[in-house]
Amino acid sequence: MVGSMYAAISGLRTHQQKMNVIGNNIANVNTYGYKSQRTTFKESMYSSVKNSTGGTATSGGSNAAQIGYGCTVGTIDMNMRTGNYAVTDRTTDIMIDGDGFLITSPNFSDQDKQDGIALDGGQFGGMQLTRLGNLDFDSNGYLVDGNGNVVYGYRWDNDKYKGDAIFPIRIPKDGDLTNFTEDGERAALNSISISEKGEITGISEDGTLVHIGCLALGYVDNPNGLTHQGGPYYQAGGNAGNLRPGACGGIVEGDKVVNFPTTKTVAGALEMSNVDISSEFADLITTQRGFQANTKIITVTDEMLSDLVAMKR
Repeated sequence: MVGSMYAAISGLRTHQQKMNVIGNNIANVNTYGYKSQRTTFKESMYSSVKNSTGGTATSGGSNAAQIGYGCTVGTIDMNMRTGNYAVTDRTTDIMIDGDGFLITSPNFSDQDKQDGIALDGGQFGGMQLTRLGNLDFDSNGYLVDGNGNVVYGYRWDNDKYKGDAIFPIRIPKDGDLTNFTEDGERAALNSISISEKGEITGISEDGTLVHIGCLALGYVDNPNGLTHQGGPYYQAGGNAGNLRPGACGGIVEGDKVVNFPTTKTVAGALEMSNVDISSEFADLITTQRGFQANTKIITVTDEMLSDLVAMKR
């Protein structure tokens, strides 16, 4: 009899966990770049009243008799489906229409600035991935996101974007439009824009087209396996697989072109949350009813225990 109470308690705990996930989804319905989550349940442990026995030539077999002890959280999964557009009209805001993530880092080394991170055997373990493209240039000319993390991409070299390494994207130095590494005053550029392929360009004071860089996009084998780092950031590794930098198009890697034609960047827009509010409210109702049903089991079990104690009077 007490087993039913423990089963109900596990049901209460599990439904509360699901309610936490639903509450987080609804709270982030207007959070740019947010990816919704879902909760699945699984059965908890069982005890066997009778074991299964096989039949013989002279007798029949019998099935096992088992009693379950409630449920527990099976998985909490992310839905990485692309959200809708939210037009911002800021030229440096971008939305990734398709697969992939922006590659960012809260800090970088002098080697990153000078030589970049090599695509062949490079160390990407500390890089952060995000779908939120609220980008801008800081006072040192680096392309950063809304939290000040530096955004990585490919550098213009000999009339093409060279794809053997990724660098912190930066406006070139004043007076030397091919110098992205040395510190100092940055070039004054007009009409900075981002193309569908992620190419960032600007116009110098004398009318020269300046190739600032091309956004690198990070890809993993299993995006749903990414680890949430807080806010809009994710990290590869584990069941997600290793991070593979690529791009929207035209990036040269040796004699190959790393091109993802199904993905493009949309300038002047951000990706909205992919929370389906109608589905969340439907889940909210069924979860609430499930919670109530489990409280009823506890109440009924308590009444049965009370009747059992009263038998002695």
